[in-house]
Amino acid sequence: MASLFQIRTRGSTVGREVVGGLTTFMAMSYILFVQPAVLKQAGMDEGGVLMATCIASAAACVLMGLLANYPIALAPGMGENFFFVFTLCGVGAAAGVFRLTWPEALALTAATGAVFLLLSTVGLRSMLLNAIPDALKSGIAAGIGLFIALIGFQWGNFIQGHPASLVTLARLEGNHVAALTLLGLGVTLALQAFHVRGAILIGILATTAATWGAGRLWGVPAVEYQGVVGTPTGLAATAGALWSGCASLADKLIGPHALEVISFAFVLLFMDLFDTVGTLVGVASRAGLMRDGKLPRAPHALAADAAGTVAGGLLGTSTVTSFIESITGVAGGARTGLAAIVAGVCMLAAMWFQPLVRMIGGGVQIGTTPAGAPILRYPMIAPAVIIVGSMMIRAMREVEWDDVTEALPAFLVMVSIPFTFSIATGIAVGFVSYAFGKLATGRARQCPTIVYVFAALFVAQYAVGIVSGTIH
Repeated sequence: MASLFQIRTRGSTVGREVVGGLTTFMAMSYILFVQPAVLKQAGMDEGGVLMATCIASAAACVLMGLLANYPIALAPGMGENFFFVFTLCGVGAAAGVFRLTWPEALALTAATGAVFLLLSTVGLRSMLLNAIPDALKSGIAAGIGLFIALIGFQWGNFIQGHPASLVTLARLEGNHVAALTLLGLGVTLALQAFHVRGAILIGILATTAATWGAGRLWGVPAVEYQGVVGTPTGLAATAGALWSGCASLADKLIGPHALEVISFAFVLLFMDLFDTVGTLVGVASRAGLMRDGKLPRAPHALAADAAGTVAGGLLGTSTVTSFIESITGVAGGARTGLAAIVAGVCMLAAMWFQPLVRMIGGGVQIGTTPAGAPILRYPMIAPAVIIVGSMMIRAMREVEWDDVTEALPAFLVMVSIPFTFSIATGIAVGFVSYAFGKLATGRARQCPTIVYVFAALFVAQYAVGIVSGTIH
């Protein structure tokens, strides 16, 4: 084992690799609770999503360990999962907005993953990423962070709709869901401040215990204990579902909605490119694996990431990508792919905690709609979602604020994503404004060709949509 993973060469031991893998798993395991809660909004089976998440993540982690020998774990990405539900599937969007069914969204995810894999093998993937201006990368990351935080505030029952201001502070009197969310935020903040490993996971479990206790002590709507360990079920509801969406997606690709489908695919491609390469560079730099500013086995790492996305689409979950939380394992001493394999084995074993995941991600019913549908809030998940959103805002530090042609597009991306409730719309605004700004100021050569191409496609998409009546 030491020879296979070059453990001694990299100055590590088997024990450090195992501890590092366990540490990484603890840091990223919040996705096990968040992912089913998010994707069920699109009508997907929670059990199936959990099993698909665990299996696809485990496969990607093992591939990362064996092919690239990097201590980087993978799982469905935060941001990509919200894009899947709220943009691809259009949950919460106004009537008439173009959307996909969740099997079609899975088909597009898997197809994009296959493109990722092809680009990785021929070395074009990192070239594409480098062609995107840093201002747009930063604005998109920060905008997705705000978008995720907005949903976290809604799930935590902090905000509600308002006819005049669109959104306002929710009534706090008797609002036990908001109180529980604040408790979870406080616990997680304190744990993170003291660098406690698995702070987000501990915060989720502590808030779940408090929510259950509130129901017992004060009789308020809460969660019901459903056990901790059980036989995993539900995969049949999601695995292979993409095949039923392939034909209808192909029809949309050659029909009047072709531009929308192409733009969706591009956004998926870009988000995964941004997440993966950024994570690889960040973690590898911390682990001392960079050589002359380059990552020696980058194509192998990118291929493992792409294969995980394909597996996720086939099994029933959103884009699988490298997790920045892997840096916690590196801080614990991990330097090789053995740590990634250990994290993958833990992800696979997590399938048997389905009752606990169902209890945490099931939500708390606070009322019903006029049509009789339950109104659910998620105080156990909301703190984790808000904190992950806050982590993504730091990307705005990289923007060149003194140059308006860089700063304004970054700002417009950042605010457009949460204000329009659409990651794709925000990215379109950013690309168009960036291209226009460089052209209008006589600095056309500072804008990469790919930005002009997709800016033109986004403009054409909206023009066709307005003319055809699909966009109002």
